[in-house]
Amino acid sequence: EVQLEESGGGSVQAGGSLRLSCSHTGYTTSLNCVAWFRRVPGKERERVARIYTAGGNTVDIDSVKGRFAISQDHAKTRVYLQMNDLKSDDTGLYYCAAGGWFAGCSDYWGRGTQVTVSS
Repeated sequence: EVQLEESGGGSVQAGGSLRLSCSHTGYTTSLNCVAWFRRVPGKERERVARIYTAGGNTVDIDSVKGRFAISQDHAKTRVYLQMNDLKSDDTGLYYCAAGGWFAGCSDYWGRGTQVTVSS
């Protein structure tokens, strides 16, 4: 069974930084991708970034490119989302998800961690 657990959310002032961490356990042959999604007020859930466990990653939201970066540890059991120069529009619930790269990386989900950015 694949399990995902997020940590690292919190409250920060605009311009500040946070690093989210996603610990993932379990394995299936179809799992080759871990992603961060977010749900911000007034918007549908959107994928922020994803990483291919064998290497390679993308940042999928134009407004966070250059500010957010996704990475994984050497053991490939933890995926990070480094968020810099945070803005109030980044406030929301951030989820870690995993699955197949070409299937949207969203078969398994964590419970989410709240990020609140005050201006």
